Amino acid sequence: MKAYIISGPQNLGADNLKLMDIPTPNATDDLVLVQTEAVGLNPVDYKLADDGNQNWHYPHVLGVDVAGIIVACGKNAKTSLRVGDRVCGHANLEENGTFGEYVLMHDYSLALIPETVTFEQAASILCGGMSAFQALYRKANLTGKSTILIHGGAGGVGSVAIQLAKRLGLTVITTVSSKKIEFVKMAGADHIIDYQTENVTEHVLKLTNGQGVDISINSISNEEIMQDILNRLAYNGQVISLTNSPFNVNMLDLAEKGLTISALNLGGAHRFHTLSEKADLATMAQELVQMIANNELDPMIGKIISFDNLVDGLSALKASQVTGKIVVKLS
Repeated sequence: MKAYIISGPQNLGADNLKLMDIPTPNATDDLVLVQTEAVGLNPVDYKLADDGNQNWHYPHVLGVDVAGIIVACGKNAKTSLRVGDRVCGHANLEENGTFGEYVLMHDYSLALIPETVTFEQAASILCGGMSAFQALYRKANLTGKSTILIHGGAGGVGSVAIQLAKRLGLTVITTVSSKKIEFVKMAGADHIIDYQTENVTEHVLKLTNGQGVDISINSISNEEIMQDILNRLAYNGQVISLTNSPFNVNMLDLAEKGLTISALNLGGAHRFHTLSEKADLATMAQELVQMIANNELDPMIGKIISFDNLVDGLSALKASQVTGKIVVKLS
């Protein structure tokens, strides 16, 4: 099969991805072999290409999101999955990934794609969409809450988070650059702050009558998380962090305002032995694709590209040149 690989730790970087012929893997144990129809591109893809992972074996196939058709099931795979099923899922970034014509997936991670949902739509809603879903439906304390600040509302997480937050009845404030304002309007944001020209804290306080927001979803930086904690959160407020950098809370007085910091690590479920959390990966994906089928959620695909142009897609994503989700179609 053809797949995009990193040949070794000395050849990291998205520019070093090579499309090569490698052996098609076999489905064993609880693994399921999926013929890839579409993959979603995510910031984690180019970050992994640049940084690598200590648990990789080389050559390593990159990619974490896939939608396709089951072609084989390992002998211990759950019986609810059958050859011919249309499925999607978020893969373990420590194992060979999804940027290939076939991919091995763990049975617990796969959701069935409704007939009215395309492979491209399903692939687009996984990493970013599941992160937004986990932030709002698994992490956030919504009791008595009415306002939310979603940083980077035009991204894969932000655009889905805006829609889900509106479904939950929250007033949504989001930050974007000026060129992406119209995009987040389509997602349904109530208030939009151009972080390039406007003071985010001043606008948040103005929009909340000086109280601050109840919840912040922050994937930007630890510096912005600090600003949320110190200046933008209301009493009993919560910031949900999607950054990968360690955050030191020792110098913060969270108790004064009853604040909460929650960290989100979507793919971490693969690496631990909590079966319910592993199974929840498929549950969240299933909820999201069903919302698409019910016309309750727009995956907001910005661009669909061919398999041959995958590296160019990663470069465009890294350079923030595309608004909306980039999806790679294989057939």
